[in-house]
Amino acid sequence: MKTVVRLSAFGVLLATVFLSGNPRARAYQAVRVINGGTLTGKVTLKGDIPEPRAFPIVLYAFGTYCKKISDGKGHVLLREFNVDDGAGLQDAVISVQGVEKGKRFHHIRNEYVSTNCMFHPAKVPDNEQFEVHDGKMHHVHPLVAVMENHQPLYVGNRDPILHNGQVYQKERGNRVLNFPVPVSQGLHGGYVHFDSGNRILEMICGMHEFMQAWGWMVDNPYYAKTKKGGAFTIDELPPGTYKVTAWHPHLKPIEKEVTVVPGGTVSLDFEFDAQTVHRPYYESQKWFRIGPESDPYVDVTGCEGPFCVTR
Repeated sequence: MKTVVRLSAFGVLLATVFLSGNPRARAYQAVRVINGGTLTGKVTLKGDIPEPRAFPIVLYAFGTYCKKISDGKGHVLLREFNVDDGAGLQDAVISVQGVEKGKRFHHIRNEYVSTNCMFHPAKVPDNEQFEVHDGKMHHVHPLVAVMENHQPLYVGNRDPILHNGQVYQKERGNRVLNFPVPVSQGLHGGYVHFDSGNRILEMICGMHEFMQAWGWMVDNPYYAKTKKGGAFTIDELPPGTYKVTAWHPHLKPIEKEVTVVPGGTVSLDFEFDAQTVHRPYYESQKWFRIGPESDPYVDVTGCEGPFCVTR
């Protein structure tokens, strides 16, 4: 069956979605959970924290606005690993696999915002977006969302400049959605349909490469995303033995098995190794894309058309 989704002039975009049956239909069944258990733990990162990736603002449109998040030397720094003093890793997703029935599974609203030339999940509290160091406020990039397959993905634009959303099914590398994010009060996007078994989503702005966000698909309500400190809790889990997955961008998912007893609490920790961080070749530049022979401290201030970067 072919369904054409047409959004009004005040809506999002024209999208054509090919559906087979009802993609929203879930195998998961909501039932009353009696004497469920609780899963708690912590996600940590062992080793040196990977350095932020640097992007020269002068290479991108609207540099005069995006320089608000620069390092003061003409670069936007994309910090993808937020780790506290106790090695706790923020933005890791923990999901229990193979749960067929349990507590109610509310539809997840797959929504991001673009703000200060960054994509990040909507409704992220301020204490996850900003940190104060040496008396100065620094923007933290909360870059991961928990998502649901066969649901719409929306982006709200809080910036006074144009962006472009490009959504990729990361395991296969193919683009599944491409849409403009104009300056407006509306939401912009479309439906996301991933192949069975694929869970990793990446969204990049086609105009600003440093605007990157990620998502992990779940099919039941037993999941958590770590905040500062890396701790997590998943409750009302029906007694049984499960496989539990922990994931963070650029790290291979870790899978462990756990047995939940009636009314009990079980602890399960995950430790990622920073030495195993893997990036595609095109993302592997140690500094940024001016050329492999460039001095890492090269001065990239200057102008590109009407957009200038100055000290």
